[in-house]
Amino acid sequence: MQKIKLKNIKIYAYHGCLEEEAKIGSFYIVNVTIRLNLEKSGRSDELNDTVNYGIVAQIVKDQMAIRSNLLEHVAYRIIREIKFQCKKVKAVKVSVAKVNPPVHVNLDQVKVTFKKKFY
Repeated sequence: MQKIKLKNIKIYAYHGCLEEEAKIGSFYIVNVTIRLNLEKSGRSDELNDTVNYGIVAQIVKDQMAIRSNLLEHVAYRIIREIKFQCKKVKAVKVSVAKVNPPVHVNLDQVKVTFKKKFY
């Protein structure tokens, strides 16, 4: 099993439980690792034999545009949509980090990570 990683996708979005988060928004950083067999595409040099990471990036963008209270919900939706659109994927790891979350401590970001294997 090989990996394709999309690292540090920066998106401005409006997630959070606080009313001000829905109005003001924040920057988020999303990382996605998909696992699949890349042997065929390694030999063939054909996009049809792999997963188009442009599609994965668009899934992230689309799901981040849908407001949620919880980062967990956003990460879950991203995984679900990747599996729906990218049938070759065998496992996905997604992390969604909120940069400068509204808490009363000096904190760079808060991040949730989900991993899912498909059989």
